[in-house]
Amino acid sequence: MTEYPDQIPSEPVEVVAVGAHPDDLEILCGGTLAKLARSGTRVAILDLTDGEPTPRGTPDQRRIEAEEARIALGIPWRFNALLPNRVLMDDPDNRMTVATWFRRLRPKVVLTIAGRTPSGSPDHYQTQLLVEGARFYSQLTKWDARFDNTQPHRIPHLVYSLFPFDAEEHSWHGSFVVDIAETWPAKLASVRAYKSQFDGPRLERIEHVLLGQAAYHGSRCGFTHGERFVLPVPVGSRDFLGTVTASHGLPTTSSHAD
Repeated sequence: MTEYPDQIPSEPVEVVAVGAHPDDLEILCGGTLAKLARSGTRVAILDLTDGEPTPRGTPDQRRIEAEEARIALGIPWRFNALLPNRVLMDDPDNRMTVATWFRRLRPKVVLTIAGRTPSGSPDHYQTQLLVEGARFYSQLTKWDARFDNTQPHRIPHLVYSLFPFDAEEHSWHGSFVVDIAETWPAKLASVRAYKSQFDGPRLERIEHVLLGQAAYHGSRCGFTHGERFVLPVPVGSRDFLGTVTASHGLPTTSSHAD
């Protein structure tokens, strides 16, 4: 896992996925990230913190695990904004830090985590707010010095990957499920890379939850494994049949109507 400016891609990336900690994105949408990479999409991961300190692991160990997970998913680039874990907040300075990354990477789509997790880290919800603010900051003019003299960049699309234990019930404007059957093994491999965080019974529990989520979301669209995403706007389409038939639909329970 590298920091700027060592391996910033020379061409804009298409998708930047942003998580609070290494392992967030693997757990929530690793199958889709692997699918994007396999399709040739220019995708990068941006971890906002290194996830340390925690009761388990060390910064060096977490760094090695994040790199192993990146390789398992086939993601070309992974970066860390080096913001502080445990006290991550949506404030102007952090917005400028994340917006600077957006201006360097120049994505078409930002994919981030969303939801309040009162039983887990408050960093998760702060990441959602921080990314929303940084997306706006990324396009601001006459402030280039605040963004390391990078050029303004407008990000057309924002997508959320949801925590399964969000404390709130949301009504989103758009929702869709990605078929991850082919990349399910890669997703599991990326989660298993975090040996300091998930071992023994902890790994069994997280894999149980992940399989349940994937089966639930996937089966609603006729897939064996799926990952759900939501949008702050309705799902747009220029291809009616393509959009409708991308989902296999539920199998009928009988050959005739009751």
